[in-house]
Amino acid sequence: MSVLAFTLLALVLAGPVPELLARAKWPMRAPRAAVVLWQAIALAAVLSAVSAGIATAGRLFAAGPGDRPTATIATIATIASQIEVLSWPLRLLSVVVLAITLLIGTRLAIAVLRVAIATRRQRAHHRMLVDLLGVANRKTPDSAPSHLRILDVSEPLAYCLPGVRRRVVVSEGTLTTLSDNEVAAILSHERAHLRARHDLVLEMFTAVHAAFPRFVRSAKALDAVRLLVELLADDAAVQTAGPTPLARALVACASGPTPRGALGAGGPSTVLRIRRLGGPPNSTLLATAAYVAAAAVLIVPTVALAVPWLTEFARLFTV
Repeated sequence: MSVLAFTLLALVLAGPVPELLARAKWPMRAPRAAVVLWQAIALAAVLSAVSAGIATAGRLFAAGPGDRPTATIATIATIASQIEVLSWPLRLLSVVVLAITLLIGTRLAIAVLRVAIATRRQRAHHRMLVDLLGVANRKTPDSAPSHLRILDVSEPLAYCLPGVRRRVVVSEGTLTTLSDNEVAAILSHERAHLRARHDLVLEMFTAVHAAFPRFVRSAKALDAVRLLVELLADDAAVQTAGPTPLARALVACASGPTPRGALGAGGPSTVLRIRRLGGPPNSTLLATAAYVAAAAVLIVPTVALAVPWLTEFARLFTV
């Protein structure tokens, strides 16, 4: 039953739950708590898959009398006889679950490395370009930081390149088109991305999305998290310059291109974000409920994964 429960929990957390959460409207009023809930769901899905694999391995390789797992470790010579205790349907299900768990674990490790390496290569290449092509600062409401780069482009655009050698990139069109307050708003938006390391959040979700099989995962999860990350940066910019300057800056930069690996101010969600700026404020009640839900989602798979290991350690130290 534990194998089946963990398998179903992993499948539900990887597919239907993200699908429903991506359609919900309340995250617009509690973006930080919604990101935490998204992270809890992704982590719980991985932990549930790992728990299903551990339970399956224990059932296959340490099956005792009455089809009950024992505390002893099965040797290679006795594995075949112990597996015979399981019925054919249960044995087949256990093998399939174990194979899927190993597949998810392998794909997750590969995806984390692949996303991290590819993203950092893209950022390093583009960082070199903006350092070579960037011009001196001419119009900003405050002293220009060392990581600010201004491109000699007439089209308004703004984006940031996260990382150790971070960059905020704007165009001459942005500085000449926007007022001082609007420039301050767009710079605050990009600096919020850098300060909170929103790129790491997106990398984690990209890796988890790639780890689960295509027929299980939800395609809307990444888009929902990208929107929430932009909302968090919008909230930081509102505290600096107010909602009206930010809305005008977003309209001006809406069609500006954003290179791969960067976080841009514009994009397809601009209209939705501008409407939010004129809507009701963030809700503390919704945020609290989301934090509680995130903690609850993590309890079952985390405890289920930790208890067997803690029990085994306790047994070893008491011998």
